[in-house]
Amino acid sequence: MGRKKIVLLSVVVLVVIIVLIFKVFSMVGAANNEVSYALSLVEKQADTEEAFESDGYTLENPNVLLNPYGNSPLTALVIFETDKESEVKIEIKGKDVLSTYSHVFPKDKIHYIPVYGLYADYNNEVLIEVNGEQKVLNIKTDKLPDDFILPSKVIKDESKLSNDLYFFTPSSKGYTCAYDVNGDVRWYLDERAIWEINRLENGHLLLSTERLVNDPYYSTGLYEIDMLGKIYMEYSLPGGYHHDYFEMKNGNILVATDDFDSGTVEDYIVEIDRNTGNIVKRFDLKDVLNMEDGKNENWTKYDWFHNNSIWYDEKTNSITLSGRHQDIVINIDYDTGKLNWLLGDNTNFSDEYQKYFFKLKKGEWQWSQHAAMITPEGYVFLFDNGNNKSKNKDEYVKAENSYSRGVMYKIDTKNMSAEEVFEYGKERGSEFYSPYISDVDYLDDDHYIIHSGGISYKDGVIQNQPAGIANSDTLVSDTVEILDDEVIFEMILPTNNYRVEKMSLYDGNFTLGKAKSIGSLGVTEVDDQEFAFTMNYKKIDEEYKKYDIKLTKEKDRLAITGTFKKGTPVNVILYKDMTKNIYTMRVSKTPYTALCVDLGVEDDNENITVTKYINAEGLTGKYSIYIEIDGSLYKTDEYVKF
Repeated sequence: MGRKKIVLLSVVVLVVIIVLIFKVFSMVGAANNEVSYALSLVEKQADTEEAFESDGYTLENPNVLLNPYGNSPLTALVIFETDKESEVKIEIKGKDVLSTYSHVFPKDKIHYIPVYGLYADYNNEVLIEVNGEQKVLNIKTDKLPDDFILPSKVIKDESKLSNDLYFFTPSSKGYTCAYDVNGDVRWYLDERAIWEINRLENGHLLLSTERLVNDPYYSTGLYEIDMLGKIYMEYSLPGGYHHDYFEMKNGNILVATDDFDSGTVEDYIVEIDRNTGNIVKRFDLKDVLNMEDGKNENWTKYDWFHNNSIWYDEKTNSITLSGRHQDIVINIDYDTGKLNWLLGDNTNFSDEYQKYFFKLKKGEWQWSQHAAMITPEGYVFLFDNGNNKSKNKDEYVKAENSYSRGVMYKIDTKNMSAEEVFEYGKERGSEFYSPYISDVDYLDDDHYIIHSGGISYKDGVIQNQPAGIANSDTLVSDTVEILDDEVIFEMILPTNNYRVEKMSLYDGNFTLGKAKSIGSLGVTEVDDQEFAFTMNYKKIDEEYKKYDIKLTKEKDRLAITGTFKKGTPVNVILYKDMTKNIYTMRVSKTPYTALCVDLGVEDDNENITVTKYINAEGLTGKYSIYIEIDGSLYKTDEYVKF
């Protein structure tokens, strides 16, 4: 046989072998069923507005849609048309003057009138007036969910109160909701939103998304919504969102986020462009402080700072943050990120940082504080949780002898001195003691909200740890409004709440249109471990079914949830065209010491339910899904398309 024929035959054989290998691997990668798809809230509302019909509806016969977006049950949308552009006045009848609300809508011919502040399980009377003509609507609502939390006590001085509402976000059982001065529920969301609740300059609310990027409580980002529950914008971040945000004058948002790849949490701040969702500025507190300094009882290497608030001060062009696990409030320069000052006890801080601490001329320092802000007078206002009241274990103050308080410090940055100018809570003793979460708000000069949101008891004894860690059996949140040093309102709820904001019922305009999703969750890190991918896989069997594995495709990622024994090695493999992406599924719990929000993850007999999220960014095409559990490789027979 000639040399050319041998070469040609060799080439043919090689091609056949490659084709066979490709076919074999194609068979390995073949999957029959596409992963089930879960619509996001943004996607669900996309078709909702098509039912908002105005044609043929008049003031006398309006189109009334209760809970139009399906997630805000105590709201309605009233739709009708008028012959000429007309102003619309609305009044929602309350049980008294302070619980009655009114609003005037600008002139238009087609009217979409949002109705807020309805009572639950009630035939609400709503008065609408156009050009002197009135229409009375009776809107019947459903009862509250069975697990809704109602006040156990309300104290009020009606002569000094407005009809604004008290908006709460939950930390344990409860809903994102608003109560009026009588303690009646006048608004709530079906979907769970946590952390800060506040209004943007445009009148919309800014809330956490309901989805997580990481345990125990890091959400994918933020929703900009109105009181109807309509989402206008969704902001996604690679490190997610926790605790707090701040809207700047240019509209951009400073967000407390994480850089999970760094190995620590709650020490990273970013500024996101409001129009694009792009990150335009980053602040890593590991570049500012020594992680090993100022440790208190709750300090861990993973969560060494535990930032729980963000405040930008335009006068000084600076950012104020609250480091719970170092008992300090920190102020940094917005332009450079460099340290300006530290407020709190300076015990166990390195010599290089001592010059940044204020010397206290009057009062006492705060401990494990929350919600630090700068008032219009330039004072530092915060909630002093009061944990232990010392960094020295021998000097710890027990919970039953402790107290929490709202406290305000006047600071002198030239002479580096500070003094207390206001406090409330110390006189209440341990009944007002909240070892975690909580809030203060500045309403006006000498007008404040002090919210002790994390009071908890176990067997009748007040606890010194977050309720979820202490396994508390009795929860309390106590919210006080103070005017000129007098309590004019107090509401006690049998639960724990993260924050409270006092805000009006109506603000901002309702507009039609699709929600916009911007920003990014980033590319999910691929594990670089060696993995022998062969045809030696198992099909789904009874052993596999014990793990209760669920695969769900979302608009921007794949979610894999399962229940495993702690420490079990688990990998998720996405296979396509003879290539594989391997993602480690971490089956362990980080020892949190500050579980600010208890999302109810159960840990039963060493088993733990975990979820791995694989983001769509960086992935294209159709991937077969394999899962390796403790050395056994399973073919799921499901695929995902990005």
